[in-house]
Amino acid sequence: MKINYIDSLIGLLYPSVCAACGASLFKWEKLVCTRCRSLLPKTGYELNEDNPLARMFYGKVGLKAVTACFFFSKEGKVQHLIHELKYKGNGDAGVFLGQELGKTLKEAPLFQGLDYLIPVPLHPKRERQRGYNQSMMIAQGINEVTGIPIGDKFLIRTVNTSTQTHKTKEERWENVKDIFELRHPERLEGKYVLLVDDVLTTGATIEACAVKLSAVPEITISCATAACAGN
Repeated sequence: MKINYIDSLIGLLYPSVCAACGASLFKWEKLVCTRCRSLLPKTGYELNEDNPLARMFYGKVGLKAVTACFFFSKEGKVQHLIHELKYKGNGDAGVFLGQELGKTLKEAPLFQGLDYLIPVPLHPKRERQRGYNQSMMIAQGINEVTGIPIGDKFLIRTVNTSTQTHKTKEERWENVKDIFELRHPERLEGKYVLLVDDVLTTGATIEACAVKLSAVPEITISCATAACAGN
């Protein structure tokens, strides 16, 4: 058996660790260890049309369905994955979360017949700083599982707003309500689209995106995120 000494040396100097718990990975494990994969807290919301996330948008904007793959809690495994994605330059964490989300959507009746995945856009300046759009990485993971095409040119962010962290619900809405612009609306007429984001908290960003998309005739809009606040 041929031994790859360079790979072995790299493994000794820079051991691969689980992005969710920090434990060393076995050779057959990738990004997230087997134990963490089994313990990530799924919501099951994709099978419930009247779930708590969907109710957040009642009377605000018309969404067919709303779901999140996992519950997010402080210092939890999902928080660590999101932190890796947003602040550690680990785009693979987003692809992993998207793949897990894609598996749930693939079997969910409410999310059948989707024409496009639309990742919530970042401002170009913020995207250059981060190196990627985290929502795009999640959309890529969904695409790998479902084959649904990504439509990342339909919505653009025209204002580089301050972070939503630590803002109240009202402040979050004021921060995002007029920052998105719709492009090529004629290509979305009569289509069923899925807004994709990392974490759903107050819903302000999703609402702002959905309001813009709702101007398209005969469009149907749903939303899916990698995570939401814990139950």
